[in-house]
Amino acid sequence: MPATSASSFAVADLVLFFGSLLAVMAIGLQASRREKTSEEFFLAGRSVRWWGVAGSIFGSNISANHLVGMLGIGYSIGFAQSHFELGAIAALMLLAYGFLPVYRKLGVFTLSDYLGRRYDGRSQSLYAVILILVAVVQLTGGFYIGSRSLGSLLEGSGIELSYAQGIIALALITATYTIVGGLKAVIYTDVMQSVLLLAAGIAVAVFTFAQPEVGGWSGMMTADAARPLAEQKMHLYLPSNHPDLPWSGALSGLLILHLFYWGTNQTIVQRALAARSDQEARVGIVVAGFGKLLIPFFAIGGGVAAAQLFSARLTHTVIEPDAAMPELIKLVVPMGYGLFGLIMAGLIGAILSSIDSLVNSASTLVTFDLYKKYINPEATDRQLLPLGRWVIAILIGGSAVLALATYDPTGGGNFFLRVSSQAGHFTPGLVVAFALGMFWRRAAAAGSFWSIVLGPVFSLLVVKVYAIAASSSAGLTSLLGTDLNFLHRVMATVVFCVVVHVLVSRRSTLDTERASHTFVALSGVEPQVLIATLRNVAILLIGLLLLGLVVDRGAMSPLAAAVIGGVAAGCPFVPALRRAGPARWLWDDRFWSATLCSATVFLLFRFF
Repeated sequence: MPATSASSFAVADLVLFFGSLLAVMAIGLQASRREKTSEEFFLAGRSVRWWGVAGSIFGSNISANHLVGMLGIGYSIGFAQSHFELGAIAALMLLAYGFLPVYRKLGVFTLSDYLGRRYDGRSQSLYAVILILVAVVQLTGGFYIGSRSLGSLLEGSGIELSYAQGIIALALITATYTIVGGLKAVIYTDVMQSVLLLAAGIAVAVFTFAQPEVGGWSGMMTADAARPLAEQKMHLYLPSNHPDLPWSGALSGLLILHLFYWGTNQTIVQRALAARSDQEARVGIVVAGFGKLLIPFFAIGGGVAAAQLFSARLTHTVIEPDAAMPELIKLVVPMGYGLFGLIMAGLIGAILSSIDSLVNSASTLVTFDLYKKYINPEATDRQLLPLGRWVIAILIGGSAVLALATYDPTGGGNFFLRVSSQAGHFTPGLVVAFALGMFWRRAAAAGSFWSIVLGPVFSLLVVKVYAIAASSSAGLTSLLGTDLNFLHRVMATVVFCVVVHVLVSRRSTLDTERASHTFVALSGVEPQVLIATLRNVAILLIGLLLLGLVVDRGAMSPLAAAVIGGVAAGCPFVPALRRAGPARWLWDDRFWSATLCSATVFLLFRFF
């Protein structure tokens, strides 16, 4: 099938595409009509239903970075990228049953507010500044990948956009409803955009796997298995010295990044804070988790299929990973039926949902943790709402300018991994501060402060130290590679931050009031129940590691291990479900959490 041309680009495609964008803006503006207080603007009045939590979490996460980046990495590296999806489930469970009960019990607006209550204002302010910087990095990348994809998809439509024009268009569309509407507008539009995203992603995958050069999922798997082992792409575990996605990093540093993103990240957790009840928040989180399990099949697996298709059909064309998805869409999607417009709407919807979520959450941090705390503690809603809107406008405008100044729209490489690596310098100290603060009563304010401050310093230093050590050690190079992978760097930094936090905390005086803001004190869970649960999880993890070793030795097939591991993964939820009774399982979020965990572990072994 030929690539898109001006003659084949249908009017129906443009109608569906621009109609979807207008619908998104209309929904956002409609949702904004009742936003009169700061709680309504920043937390949607704490009235969001489970489907809104699920749709907004999924839409905020599965941005253009994901939709384009995941397929691009599947195309260039392979199915191992699925660790970015499968590993998220563990962090979602920790959010739902560990962190969220504490956040909601305290009624916080921002997660930095928790650090302020658990430690002091220093940790609170550091969190706000770091999260704002991370948001700007992600916003800048979102504008880059969004404009690049939009320009590629509109080729031949008669309304081609330059890179700069695409960024301006995305900024204006997002600003239209985000500035006016607040979190409720963001959540409602995220739900719509999540539906468009899933429809678009699945449609592209269906058309891709239908190509004769691919031959469906089974054909792709057969073709991949026929390659030499070093060239196969449908395995989750790459060598520990792999430059991009080593298995050792995926099971260590990447899990830390997941804990930050899903459990301590204002952008994601703000949606759960806006739920009308704890139950609705948990259900929304679990449903979003099931959505995450779809990504490896239609995005990452679709990228592997795209590599097979491009090698067979575009033999003389070099396609960069970040350009793989737009080129694939133009290659496989039939024209003249409006499908191309629907898929474009899904892709741009993914971009908008990430941008609007990031700016709304960053605005919340600036408004409450910087302005209200240090500049005007007596600020009223009449002062906070205009400030929040101005901050959104500045963030959108500034990030758009940065995208123009810092990114090359024709550049190569894997954009998604680059952004993840940049954020990984700042997040380990925050993860340690939250985790120890939640589950260790002795965690002190000074320990939190120094682990957050020294974390980025150590992160930069360990890379240089490793380079020196690797230059004189062939064994180290063969184990971890010539350069220290950013996932290994993250894990090393976390270990350092834990040591700093514990040592400093033990030398500090215990503040009994702040020490009461822990999971045991606020969740209502008895200490012995928590200890028993942690013991069961530890036993499960050790068992899964041993099972993986058995498969690696060839003593058991991946499918058999997947069945055993999948059943075992649901066991930590059994005591709670037994107390609830089988008659209530279908209405119990813990039953669906157990199912989600079982499905995740099954996949981790099935594609061993």
